[in-house]
Amino acid sequence: MLIGVALALASAAFMAVGNLLQSRGVHLAETKSTGRKDATVHMLRNRVWLLGSVALVVAMIVQVASLAFAPLIVVQPIGVAALVFSVVMTSVIHKVRPSVAVLRSILLCVIGVGGFVVVAAIVSTQEPIEDTQLIAVLITLGSVLLATAIIEILGKGRPTPPLLWVLLGGIYSAFVATLGKTVILRVQAILKAHEMPFNSTDILTIVSILGIGVAGGLSVIFVQRAHLDNPPEVVVAGLTVIDPTIAVILGIVILREATNAPPWAALAFLLAGATAMLGVFSLARAENAPRGTLTPTPSQAEEKE
Repeated sequence: MLIGVALALASAAFMAVGNLLQSRGVHLAETKSTGRKDATVHMLRNRVWLLGSVALVVAMIVQVASLAFAPLIVVQPIGVAALVFSVVMTSVIHKVRPSVAVLRSILLCVIGVGGFVVVAAIVSTQEPIEDTQLIAVLITLGSVLLATAIIEILGKGRPTPPLLWVLLGGIYSAFVATLGKTVILRVQAILKAHEMPFNSTDILTIVSILGIGVAGGLSVIFVQRAHLDNPPEVVVAGLTVIDPTIAVILGIVILREATNAPPWAALAFLLAGATAMLGVFSLARAENAPRGTLTPTPSQAEEKE
């Protein structure tokens, strides 16, 4: 389990670097473009954005690798370390001291997620994934895709809350981790059995891999949108709290990683999750306040220019 924790921390560091670089790259593309399509072209040609993309891909690979050594509900919440890395790096780069409100919000996130990890490490179990569980995850992903399509259709021509894109990016990132976990467990089972029969189980595994691609692609798209109207710290905070929250819910409800957990653990999970979410919304308010903002949003920086 310690190897899984170490890999999760390494993934958090890559995530922080990737988000900071992509935030900068999105801003640079916006300042040079005349429209959305033009902005996309500039972004794809921007070395800063591309480097950030590489860092995020590495973060995703390392994160999935960590799931081979520890339960999902233990590994995923550790990603909150990316928030700490992000704030420290931003503070050093811009030579700006974080405000008390920002530090307080980060502390809430760390306490909430840290508490969650401790409880999860105590009560979690790792069981083989059954076909019915995998089908349930895929159906849930399909439902989220449908809900996203409805939001996109109804939201055309209307102002969109900046945190919505952070929320969607985190949700789809959670499905990448959850489906990745199921694929890892199935591959491990095949290696232990020393045989590779092709049956319905393998078809579900292939569908899961396709689901990882779809969820991963949408997560990247929504994160880019999030960077347009949110400081990188807010994007990282949202991803490192929303992602593990959804992943943990899937891990507990569908993958049954907390089957033997005592009643007090459920209460502890709720309190820890609520504390972490409070920290995210508090950080969003602190970052968008006239004073005490650690770094400006891309749109705010553009207005200043």
